[in-house]
Amino acid sequence: MSSSPSKLRVVSLGSSFAAGPGINPQVAPLSAKRSGQNYPHLLAKELDAELTDLSVSGATLLNITTTPQNAIFSKDVFEPQILSVPTDADIITLTAGGNDIGYIGDMMFDAGKATTVGMVANCIIQAAKPIMSIFCRPAEKSTPLTPEGLSQRLGETLDAIHERAPNAHIYLVEYLAILGPITKPAIDIPFNQERIDHHSQVASALQNAFATAADTRSEWCERVPIHELSSDHVLGSKEPWVGGFALSSLFRGGIVLHPNLDGMKAIAKILLLKIRQEFPKKA
Repeated sequence: MSSSPSKLRVVSLGSSFAAGPGINPQVAPLSAKRSGQNYPHLLAKELDAELTDLSVSGATLLNITTTPQNAIFSKDVFEPQILSVPTDADIITLTAGGNDIGYIGDMMFDAGKATTVGMVANCIIQAAKPIMSIFCRPAEKSTPLTPEGLSQRLGETLDAIHERAPNAHIYLVEYLAILGPITKPAIDIPFNQERIDHHSQVASALQNAFATAADTRSEWCERVPIHELSSDHVLGSKEPWVGGFALSSLFRGGIVLHPNLDGMKAIAKILLLKIRQEFPKKA
């Protein structure tokens, strides 16, 4: 009697759009803000696969390859995610790069600043800056990457992952779309149309970087066009796959400008169809 095929080994790398902050249940370590119902967990369950979920909210591409990541509001430090990737992995998913260009962080800042509370707080901060500068040294800020720099760093990240697990097929999973033509300024999102257009352009730059990095590594890497496939589920749609912006939800640790459970389920379903076509014997 022949033995049954071994389980697929699935690895998840990335930042919050892979990890799933705000989606219950949040799993240990809680400082990673990682959900037990993010798309990697849902996918692994459907495949009956062994999952190694290394995603951490807030991660940059450097946190995946070379730089330890300090958790927010915690003393936890996460080693570069790649160091824990099993070398015999079959499938590796990657969703990251947005933090390297300030994508979601800048959008949250604009949304918060556009609320009444945010406007008042911003006025107080601006008025206090001359006084604060006397007593405080300004914190150093990392400069967001250019689109070209993002593409290069993303390619370097993919190469490093491939070197670590050379037999794995890498799925470069795009970010869910947040804004679209149907998104109404000041209704579906607090800021105006000019900022919607700006953040939509940043999203396009992120997509282009994904395409450039993946298409030149097509033998072992495949881009999953989630942004396009989610374009009918942006803020303002009947069934958005991302949470809207609300200060109350932000303070409660809810889902704010990030994938909701429906969005995670949709990504897992799209990946499941691809993997069952490409790994028919195991999936």
